[in-house]
Parts: sequence; C-alpha cells; structure tokens
Amino acid sequence: MQPRFGRFFALALATLSLTWSLARPQPAAADTSVATFAGGCFWCMEKPFEQLDGVVDTISGYTGGSVENPSYGQVSQGWTGHIESVQVTYDPEQVTYDELLDVFWRNVDPLDDGGQFCDRGEQYETRIFYHGEQQRQLAEASKTEVAGELEEEIVTPILAAETFYPAEDYHQNYYRTHPVRYRAYRFACGRDRRLEAVWGEAPH
Repeated sequence: MQPRFGRFFALALATLSLTWSLARPQPAAADTSVATFAGGCFWCMEKPFEQLDGVVDTISGYTGGSVENPSYGQVSQGWTGHIESVQVTYDPEQVTYDELLDVFWRNVDPLDDGGQFCDRGEQYETRIFYHGEQQRQLAEASKTEVAGELEEEIVTPILAAETFYPAEDYHQNYYRTHPVRYRAYRFACGRDRRLEAVWGEAPH
C-alpha cells in the first residue's frame, strides 16, 4: 500500500504543479517586440500583418480611452475615447518595424481625419502608437516619407502607447472565422476601392 500511495501522491503533486504553471500568466518571448496601430475596423487590419513572415500574433482591441475594460458596444458608440486598434507581436530578427509601418500606411487612408472608409468617428481614425523612442523616430520618419509620396498632409497622429484592451473573442481573426462576412463588409465599406485610389495599387 505504501508504494502505491507514494506514486499517487507524487502524481498528484506533479499534476498540481503543472496546473499552477499553466495558470500563471506566461511572459512574452524575450526576442519579440510589440507594435500597435489603428487603421479603422480592426477586422481589416489583422490580415495584412499576419501575412508577414516574422509576425507572431495580432490581437484586435481598444486603446487610447478613459474607461477600463471597454466593450465593443461602448467603443462603437464613440464616448469612451478608445480607438479600434491592432497589437502586433513580431520577431525583429525576421521583420522590421519599418516593414510593419509600410504595411500599415498602405492599408489605411492617411488623408482622412474623420474615420476610415464607411466607418466614421474618432473610434475609427488612424493612429500609430509607439512603444519606445526608436519606434517614435521611425514612425515620424515614415510619416514624412508618406507625405512626400502622396504630396498631401498626413493626418495620422503618432502617440505614445497606452493601455491596450483585447476585444471580445468573436472579433479575433475575424477574416478567418467569418470569411464570407468579412469579404462582404470590406467590399460594402469601399475599403479596397479607396486604398487603390490613394495608393494607386491594390492593398497588400
């Protein structure tokens, strides 16, 4: 009986230890970095970044507001100050922040200061939220380049990153979980038509 009890006790301790370790928040890998962008509907901003080699994950969410843990309903009404955003976790050894900036610019209309495409209001405006001084400098430089390329004033603010709240589960990876609805929304909103008009090419 003692040997059986000993094995049972050891197994129970191992199970509890594993459960405890899985329940703890897991730190981000030391070799990854984070970037945060707002480009209108967050459904449409995940896919362009996820197509890049070196992007580990994208999360749709809300940032820049004054209410803790806002809901989609609150943000979409426009009274919390939050903006629909995408937080990108990436490996800087495989993809640079400059490359992320290039994808961001070419998937937004940086001339529109009232929203993006059919989505109007501050909650759908463009923003670059920088994490650290290096990202700020690179973002400012890229904004100057884009202004020269388009020969227009770029209205996208570049701001320090604030608390980021992940959106509800059903918003995550929407282009994959609801592909038909995603394509229908994107077409009806005129996103690709406007992007082609601004940039002279299909978005990527």
